[in-house]
Amino acid sequence: MSVAVVFDSAGTLLHTFRVAKDIINDSIMVDIETTTMTYTCDDRALITLYVHSRDIIDADPGMLLSSYIREHNTHFGIACSCQVITADQVWAALSGDRRAHISDLQECIRMVWKSCRKEAVVAMASGVMINLTLGGIEFAITSGGRPFPGARSTVRRLQEMGVATYIASGDRTDKLVRIADYLGIPHDNVHGVATPAIKAQVVEDLKTQYDLVVMVGDGINDLTAMHTADIAILSEEQSRKKPAPLYDAADHVITKVTEVADIVASLENNSRAPDVPI
Repeated sequence: MSVAVVFDSAGTLLHTFRVAKDIINDSIMVDIETTTMTYTCDDRALITLYVHSRDIIDADPGMLLSSYIREHNTHFGIACSCQVITADQVWAALSGDRRAHISDLQECIRMVWKSCRKEAVVAMASGVMINLTLGGIEFAITSGGRPFPGARSTVRRLQEMGVATYIASGDRTDKLVRIADYLGIPHDNVHGVATPAIKAQVVEDLKTQYDLVVMVGDGINDLTAMHTADIAILSEEQSRKKPAPLYDAADHVITKVTEVADIVASLENNSRAPDVPI
């Protein structure tokens, strides 16, 4: 039996620390769940910005973030949204914003770096949450992630079992490639800036190539892919506070990533077990 396992990244393969700056209320939110925040308002969308942290730190703190985005023609990706949203709508919200400043994103970056700088492997990414009703940026966001203990050994064990390993995540592709290199996952198997619909499509496409496709996720943006997969695994390794629909969709709930290999091994063993006549 051929098997593929698709991992989300943040909260599934990576322990992630996130900081968000509430632009309107001028307040900092620490260790938040950005996908849950996105889905609490129909007009929100979580946007990944293709920027380097050092470039933002070196920029003029008083500059509008929208001015920086326009001047540098900053590319972006739609990580998740409650409704269908076009690239033109995102660009209008990003480039036309008059609230968020470079200093807001700098504050997030410095807090994340202070928390994660001692880690051996760190993947940092920044972005914003736009609000279509407000017509601009509602939050500036930075996250830093390090692989969970056992993540690399889990991928290695799966591959030794002949299981194909993939990543499908809303994070930036270049960030994911760094993590994939550390974990031993081929670059061709990495799908970055993946919306919930894209994650589900990745799973659907893999089902035409493999007998069994397993989706491992931890957030509400993984729900559609979990429903699409043959087997859905919900990870509580970072947080055990999950929306009820995730538990309803999950065939297995785990607290450590190492359990994934055990589950897949049991599935393969069951598939090889001979039928016992009654």
